[in-house]
Amino acid sequence: MATHSNVLAWRIPWAEEPERLQSMGSQRVRHEISFVEMSSRKSKSSNLIQADYVSQVQRILRERFCHQSPHGNLFGVQVQYKHLIELLKRTAIHGESNSVLIIGPRGSGKTMLINHALKELMEVEGVSENILQVHLNGLLQINDKIALKEITRQLNLENVVGDKVFGSFAENLSFLLEALKKGDRTSSCPVIFILDEFDLFAHHKNQTLLYNLLDISQSAQTPVVIIGLTCRLDILELLEKRVKSRFSHRQIHLMNSFSFPQYLKIFKEQLSLPSIFPEKIFAEKWNENVQSLSEDRSVKEVLQKHFNVSKNLRSLHMLLMLALNRVTPSHPFITAADLMEANQLCSMDSKGNIVHGLSVLEICLIIAMKHLNDIYEEEPFNFQMVYNEFQKFVQRKAHSVYNFEKPVVMKFVGTYCPLLSLPSNYILKRNYSLNST
Repeated sequence: MATHSNVLAWRIPWAEEPERLQSMGSQRVRHEISFVEMSSRKSKSSNLIQADYVSQVQRILRERFCHQSPHGNLFGVQVQYKHLIELLKRTAIHGESNSVLIIGPRGSGKTMLINHALKELMEVEGVSENILQVHLNGLLQINDKIALKEITRQLNLENVVGDKVFGSFAENLSFLLEALKKGDRTSSCPVIFILDEFDLFAHHKNQTLLYNLLDISQSAQTPVVIIGLTCRLDILELLEKRVKSRFSHRQIHLMNSFSFPQYLKIFKEQLSLPSIFPEKIFAEKWNENVQSLSEDRSVKEVLQKHFNVSKNLRSLHMLLMLALNRVTPSHPFITAADLMEANQLCSMDSKGNIVHGLSVLEICLIIAMKHLNDIYEEEPFNFQMVYNEFQKFVQRKAHSVYNFEKPVVMKFVGTYCPLLSLPSNYILKRNYSLNST
């Protein structure tokens, strides 16, 4: 029996060394656990890297969509750009004063054209140190007094202490004119005045600022160029006779005249990543995905509808921005479905969204408020008037509309008036309140 057991033990080695087998199994388990931990660490690090790439892509493209960057490409305005840059170079290099109006609809690229021209001008040797720029906006500088203070501050003249400008309107005007008239074309620094929303400056009292700036541009004093940006075609009709006589009547018109193939090319260029993107492999995959999107039939249909509605690049940037917002580390590339959903958001009616999902009672009460608004010509009305109008509607449509009780109707009016952008006293009149019955 002992011999038989010895034979079994000889033939079965783990019957003699159970501890060794346990240690081998535990080593194998530890090895598998460490392998799993390493693979999980690698997946986490790859996810972090992917998230970093996605954040960089979103930062680059959002900056391109939201800001008129001078580093992008110009589309369809090469002739206008050549005219503008020649005008600026004549002022900056030869000391020739000029004035010009850039006219075009909103989103046609007026600001982008100016930024590109100024960027090229500053790259000319010896120009960037000897030229001054003044940027004004009619929405911010609402009168000549504020505009003069802003000009004085940007030119950093003597009556500026820090960022504050001291002196009355007459003193600032005389001080500015004296500073500009002292110079000549050979020794003075040229000054570029860029007036955005130029038509709003024409509504200032007596157009004093425009008159004096254009008067300087017509004299042999400090070389200045006045560039006005506006979307009004009748801008010259807004100028007074004395101001119009001092304007050079140069006009640069911008119209979005490119075709759909050019629009498709703009779409690709706006979404493509630059060659300086740090991760070359990811940039290549992204650009390949953009190329495949531009060839996709459903994407072309979306862009064609967008092109038929509006050709301006601002609306295209809004479409691409909405699609870009759907890019995440788990969804790193824009798809055709993203663009289709973005197009639906762009074309969605905001007023229709407010009433979307409302019940029959809620829609009926909105109609009643609209009728009262038309009858009383936007005069305030109270809850009882709304309820009476609703009762008349129910009597006319008794077979299709349920007659709700007054407390139910009152609850809706108190809840939904803020959502309808109605002021708190809009449905109150003669000291009525929503709680009155």
